[in-house]
Amino acid sequence: MQVDAIVLAGDREGRALLPVGSRPMILWVLEALQYSGCIRRLVVSGPQELTAVLPAGVTLVPAGKTAVESALNGAALFPDAEWLLLVTADIPLLKPEAVQDFLERCRRRRADFYYPIVSRERNEASYPGVKRTYVRLRDGIFTGGNMVLIRAAILPDCARKSQELVRLRKSPLALSRLAGLGFIIKFLTRRLTIAEAEKEFSRLLGARGAAIISPHPEIGIDVDKESDLQLARRVLGSGPATCSTKK
Repeated sequence: MQVDAIVLAGDREGRALLPVGSRPMILWVLEALQYSGCIRRLVVSGPQELTAVLPAGVTLVPAGKTAVESALNGAALFPDAEWLLLVTADIPLLKPEAVQDFLERCRRRRADFYYPIVSRERNEASYPGVKRTYVRLRDGIFTGGNMVLIRAAILPDCARKSQELVRLRKSPLALSRLAGLGFIIKFLTRRLTIAEAEKEFSRLLGARGAAIISPHPEIGIDVDKESDLQLARRVLGSGPATCSTKK
């Protein structure tokens, strides 16, 4: 499966340029994408400072004020794209086979957008002690990944609706009005299934969504705190800290 990819590197703390091993963090992500053999074209949405480190063939577009705006800026470069793979720039442990596996699992299901999730069991077996935010569902305990595969034609509309969900994420009352009280109660009592979550988010976003259980925890290990950075450096090599890892 060949797709076009947009790497989101617009955070204000400059994490994409944090040194991990012998190179800036974003280069590990770009390498995994390029070596996967699944990426047709590649664009980075981020600050101008990235120009000095991006490899040949990778285009830079300005970051937006939000991740959604950055994704739209990148998508504008590929008006003929059928599928877009949105990837954050802060997952340096990402491997080519994780990208390949995710896209292959997406190919087996019919949907408009796909989101990877990783079980806590898989995370802790591969990286003991790694700290992630988990959600307990009836199917198991999962953390989210840091990429989304989406049909290019629906990105603008889904982006607008997802921004509203993000805006309301700290208001349980507002969210319950959108998702319904029954959905919220099921979630809080840990009786919600993956299939039920897929159905509700598909309704809210106006497009069919699918959660893809990935066996590759590297998809979900983003560098958003010091312990994450130290883990990445233990695995990939060390380097002096130059930027904050706070979001």
